[in-house]
Amino acid sequence: MILVLQHAGCEPPGAYEDEALARGVRLERILMDEQPELPDWRPYAGIVVMGGAMGAYEDDIHPWLTAEKRLIAEAVGAGLPYWGVCLGAQLLAASLGARVIPGPRPELGVLPVRLTGAAGNDPVFAGAPPEFPTLQWHGDTYELPAGAVRLAESDLYEQQAFAIGRAYALQFHLEVDSGLAAQWMAIPAYVEELERLGGAGAPAAMIEQVAQIEGHSVPLARALFSRWLLDVVGIGAGAAG
Repeated sequence: MILVLQHAGCEPPGAYEDEALARGVRLERILMDEQPELPDWRPYAGIVVMGGAMGAYEDDIHPWLTAEKRLIAEAVGAGLPYWGVCLGAQLLAASLGARVIPGPRPELGVLPVRLTGAAGNDPVFAGAPPEFPTLQWHGDTYELPAGAVRLAESDLYEQQAFAIGRAYALQFHLEVDSGLAAQWMAIPAYVEELERLGGAGAPAAMIEQVAQIEGHSVPLARALFSRWLLDVVGIGAGAAG
C-alpha cells in the first residue's frame, strides 16, 4: 500500500493514481488540510506527496508542515520510496536540509522541461523524451539537497526534478489532464490567482493548453510512475502491463 499525502482535496495524484489502481496498488489518502494526523510510515511500501498552495516554509501558518517534513525525513532516510509533486518536491528538499525559497517569478502554464544528462542513467527517467511540455504552477523553488542528482530543468527554473536514493521529486504537473484542470478552474481561489498572474483569459487558456498535450503528457506520467512502482518500490507487476 502507498501512503498519499494531499494538501488539498482537489489536488489528487491524477494520472499517477490511475496507473497505481490499474496495477492493483492500493492507496491510503490523508488530506492534510482536513485531517493532518499522520500515520506511522513504516507499514507502507512508499509515499506520494502532492502539491498545495502553501509554501514548504510556512510552518507558522500551517503547523502540521513541521510533522510532515519530519515524517518525510525519517522515511526517506530509512530508504522508503518517495514520489513528490510540486509542493511535494519542495517538501522533500526541505526535509533533506535544502532551502526552499521564492523563485524569480511564477512559472505558469504549459511549458517545456528538459532532462539532464544524468536522467539517461536513471531507472525512472531513462527512455523519457529529452524535452516535453508539462503543466507548471508554482512560484517557489528549492536548492538541490546534498547527494541528490538533478534530472530536469527549464528555462526559468534550474530545479525541475531530482532523485536521491529511492526518493523522487518533480516540480511539474504531468499528472493533470484537462478534466482535472477544469475542476481547478471551478475553484474561485484558483481562478483568482490565475487571473491575477496571467490575465482574464488565463483559466480558459490553461484548460485548452492541458487538453492539447494530454495525449502525450498523461501516458508519460503513467510510464514514469509505472517505472517507479515496478523498479523502485517493487510492486504492481501483476496487473497492468
